Amino acid sequence: MNSYGDPSSSRGRAQIPGANGDPGTADAYGRGGDARGNGWSPEGTAQGGRASVAPRGAGGRASVGGSAAVPPRGGAASGSASVGSASVGRAGAGRASVPVSPAPGAPAAGRAGAGRASVPVSPASGGAPAGRASVGVGSAGRASVGSAAVGGLAGRATVGRAGVAPVSGGAGGPGGPGGPGGPAGPGRGGRAGRGGDPNAVARAKKRRRINMLIAGFAVFIMLAGIGVVGFTYYSTTVMLPEQLPLPLSTTVYAKDNKTVLAKLGEQNRQLVKIADIPTHVQDAVAAAEDRNFYRHSGVDYKGIARAAWNNLSGGDKQGASTITQQYARNAYESLKDDTYARKVKEAILASKLSDEYTKSEIMEHYLNVIYFGRGAYGIEAAAQTYFGVPTKKLTVAQAAVLAALIKQPVASDTHRGYDPAVNPVDAKSRWTYVLDGMTAEGWINAPNRPQRPTDAEYPKTLSPKNAGSAAFGVKSPRGNVINYVREEMEQWGICTNSEAAGKVSCVDALRDGGYRIQTTIDPKLQTAAENTAMRAKKNSELNDQPKNLMAAVVSIDPATGRVLAYYGGDSGADFDYAGKNTDSAGNLTGGHSPGSSFKIYTLAAAINEGISVKSHWDATPFKPEGFKNEVQNAGRGAGVCKQWCTLEESTVRSYNVPFFHVTEKIGPGKVVDMARAAGVTTMWTTSDNPPKPIDLTKKKGEDVAPAPFYHVIGYGQYPVTVLDHANGLATLANGGKYNKAHFVLKVQKQNVDTGQWELVKGEQLKPQQRIRAEVAKEVTGVLKQIPGPNSRSLANGREAAGKTGTWEYDSKHNAHAWMVGYTPQIATAVWVGSKDPKKPQIIDKDGADIGGSKLPGAIWQRYMNAALDGEDKEGLPSVTGMGDQEAGNGTEPAPPTQPEQPNCDPLSIFCPQTPGGPGTPGGPGTPPGTPGTPGTPGNPTGPRPGGNDDGGNGGGLLPTIAPRTRE
Repeated sequence: MNSYGDPSSSRGRAQIPGANGDPGTADAYGRGGDARGNGWSPEGTAQGGRASVAPRGAGGRASVGGSAAVPPRGGAASGSASVGSASVGRAGAGRASVPVSPAPGAPAAGRAGAGRASVPVSPASGGAPAGRASVGVGSAGRASVGSAAVGGLAGRATVGRAGVAPVSGGAGGPGGPGGPGGPAGPGRGGRAGRGGDPNAVARAKKRRRINMLIAGFAVFIMLAGIGVVGFTYYSTTVMLPEQLPLPLSTTVYAKDNKTVLAKLGEQNRQLVKIADIPTHVQDAVAAAEDRNFYRHSGVDYKGIARAAWNNLSGGDKQGASTITQQYARNAYESLKDDTYARKVKEAILASKLSDEYTKSEIMEHYLNVIYFGRGAYGIEAAAQTYFGVPTKKLTVAQAAVLAALIKQPVASDTHRGYDPAVNPVDAKSRWTYVLDGMTAEGWINAPNRPQRPTDAEYPKTLSPKNAGSAAFGVKSPRGNVINYVREEMEQWGICTNSEAAGKVSCVDALRDGGYRIQTTIDPKLQTAAENTAMRAKKNSELNDQPKNLMAAVVSIDPATGRVLAYYGGDSGADFDYAGKNTDSAGNLTGGHSPGSSFKIYTLAAAINEGISVKSHWDATPFKPEGFKNEVQNAGRGAGVCKQWCTLEESTVRSYNVPFFHVTEKIGPGKVVDMARAAGVTTMWTTSDNPPKPIDLTKKKGEDVAPAPFYHVIGYGQYPVTVLDHANGLATLANGGKYNKAHFVLKVQKQNVDTGQWELVKGEQLKPQQRIRAEVAKEVTGVLKQIPGPNSRSLANGREAAGKTGTWEYDSKHNAHAWMVGYTPQIATAVWVGSKDPKKPQIIDKDGADIGGSKLPGAIWQRYMNAALDGEDKEGLPSVTGMGDQEAGNGTEPAPPTQPEQPNCDPLSIFCPQTPGGPGTPGGPGTPPGTPGTPGTPGNPTGPRPGGNDDGGNGGGLLPTIAPRTRE
């Protein structure tokens, strides 16, 4: 076929007339419209004439190309006519009819000219199929009709060329100067237009070759793509969420790097059925992520087209992902990358999912997989994390908040995300967008549909402070360890708990980071702590005790500061009785009044100030100026030593009055400084309601004493945490050398390319000599005398330092009881109190008040024996008496006088009898009653006398009914 017969020829196509000679509606390829010559006049310009061929019977193909300027039958020609080429079926003998333009001034009749040039075409002899007739291209001044060759069995007929006299149009008219196709007009007219640019033909041919190459390549890509798509489609298996692997999780190990403490990421994915997901929750998610969800078949092709155009045109990169595609992406690990190949497979999977499942099933699977931030995967976890309610109780307003989070639940380098607690402005704007979509779709503000929430009804979310506790696998006794791991990861700069810019959330890091974390927890010791203090354990000390009683145990390695065992409750998602907490009002809570157990820091401060433990102090109860009640020794009067009690004996017997005098002498600020040097980081006031935490890492003793911490600090009125107290004991056990208590040994992350675990951060010990070694040893020499008299000696004659402590709730009952102590290998603090704010008194199953050496002492003794089993026995230092022995305020009693014995008959009833032996002195007494809330130094309220106990009853009224706040 020559170029004129080619329907794709650059010379254009001519319109085909209908059967009766009328203008046709489509060319040989079924396309309607005008036929314009390629290279004759610009596309979109009206043409003066048209060449058409009317078929007559079966014959050859006639193709008419080019354009002709032909004068009309009734008037002068208005210029040259531009004629496209057409391929015309099989034509019989007939004519090639060429329409021409009307004469100047005559009205135009559609697109066709006023006249035609007719060329006869002869059929092949015998009626056999003819060849083809071709009409040549006319020059600018003449219509040139090419030869028509009619081929067939009989041969080929040639038709001569027809010439038409040139007719020029007027100025501005078609073909005229400045007119279309004219010398100065738009487009190119006739043969002269092409003749003026000899390179035009070459360029046209080059363009055709390039276009053909592009088209060929496109066809190849399409065929290859179809093959890949088809293979992927038929080779991909669609699985339900229960069969899919969870997102990359973090595993937390004990210090042996084998015992698993927690696998983060499993316990917060609570599957919920579609029947328990309110319709307005489903609608909110659809309005946020895929408003055509109920109308398309898994893939929104219009959305893909829009996204593709936006990407190609330089706009923001868009994925056009439907809910079904998002589900596929989140459910399949192989779809985590951001490539177009992934998008193709994602679309295929979405289509298959749409075929396999109903819209309700897809929505159910999606809502159980998608991430909502704060460590919450799935709608149920999100409802609990953000609003503290199950999914079925979510309101329309709350549902819209959760739906708004899906787009970007956590902050990135370019956007702060849509968590209302982090980015309230954008979060509310997105919330409005969701509600607008629900309204537009008729899902709210419609008959039998919920009403749209107002802006004033924008719901308040829970604080993200403790989001991690409810977000992943911490609902176990070891869960509190995970909360400390999260804190330390922030301290190491791995992540952030405070939404710091450019840092990933620690909750998200633990959830999705795929870390391997080795902690300091000793599996043997952790088990021992749980077995002795956890109520659920059958043989624990609390197993058969009243249900309001709660215990906490923290054990630390003095040489390193590593936390070896930590029990603060049965769940890391609940209140931590061994550490710090934040209540619903944002208040920092968690401290317990330590009672006489705090005297270890007062003793150390006195020795550090040059006071000898052999100095004497007056133990007589008295009422300080401005106090409402006396400072007493737990109802034991002046004790066995009266006005002449050594500081050593006052510590062992736990008298309060001498420690009040000591604190008054050295100043309460010295006691605060000693406690903070040992490792106490936070202490709570009792003059505020709720108690106010004081950060001792930022405040010195002179800043906080005597107000708000008055002289009663000397015997333990102000609350501290069990963890801090254990850290302080560890410092004394380590000869005064402080190591910060910590839980993490190392953090590793797997290299996705090599599969090797690489170190991210590791433990870095920074021991500090905060307390003089001789002071720590002198304190230890005193404290090692306490466990024995309280029946809490360790097994096999192992020496241990210890101290009891109790703080009253009122004048009859106690609220807090402690037993703390250490050996060179391990330091342990034990607290027992009430977990019921409505029943803060601690009374055992026998109805007796619980003191320091009773239930806490039993837990401490049993745990220490288990923890030290098999360890070498190490001796403890003894008291030296260093310091000023005259520093006390005691009054030495006069030596007793021997009464004169009368001479009498031994049988006389009036003769004095031989006195009996000295009575056994009472055991160490309980500290006196609770000092009332001290006010300013000039107006303190008086302490109340404490109840009887065995050396740990610190006494004192708490400032509030409940010993702590728990929400």
